Amino acid sequence: MGSMRNLVVAVVLTLSVCGGSATAGEATVATASNFAFAAERIARKFQAQSGHVITLVSSSTGKLAAQVTFGAPFDVLLAADQARPKRLLDDGHAVKGSRFTYTQGRLVLWGGDAGKLKGASAADILKAGQYKRVSIANPDVAPYGAAARQVLNRLGLGEAIKDKLIYGENIQQAYAFAASGNTDLALVALSFMRSARLPDRGAYSEVPSDLHEPILQDAVLLKRGRDNPAAIDFLAFLKTPEALLVMKELGYAGEVP
Repeated sequence: MGSMRNLVVAVVLTLSVCGGSATAGEATVATASNFAFAAERIARKFQAQSGHVITLVSSSTGKLAAQVTFGAPFDVLLAADQARPKRLLDDGHAVKGSRFTYTQGRLVLWGGDAGKLKGASAADILKAGQYKRVSIANPDVAPYGAAARQVLNRLGLGEAIKDKLIYGENIQQAYAFAASGNTDLALVALSFMRSARLPDRGAYSEVPSDLHEPILQDAVLLKRGRDNPAAIDFLAFLKTPEALLVMKELGYAGEVP
């Protein structure tokens, strides 16, 4: 984590400009893995209207926040929690008054054997224990992993299946473990499962929201983006009907506190 050579490489996507503007700017947006696909779609819409160029960098929220503290060249952070954007503000790495909750995530249990999941509740499948391994994102760096751990604990399974747990760096890796057959099940974001990039196989069951704390996701303008119109305008665009519709289509909660 201490070397800039290790700057996040999970997903780096530079989007092409869809519209011309004499005042077009550029901004680098660090986004939590669960929101990467939504961010890409939203950024394309934003660029078509503004002409600004957006570069997206995706990884776990914990890793992105750590990179910010080490001077990573990010203008905006789209986190998967509220704690890390607040901490960045408290530590002087973000602009006061810029933090807001942009969406609320939902958790699902996915498995490659569709027959075992269709029509069954996620809680019942987990409690039945008819699986060898379950993958989740690392709870220490990924908020969806922390939510997955809460689910297991509230079901009374924290100790019972600890030897069956496989940790991915983020939800994409947690899913990849299950998709490749290294685990039988994966607890991941609903938004990730709704991405058009995933193959049409397996099935998922939504996890009841009362089994974990709300996954409220905050955005914040980082110190580097303080005077960057592209970064400021992108954050404003997240609140528009066009952006909110993308979030809704990908399974995020329609309303946030």
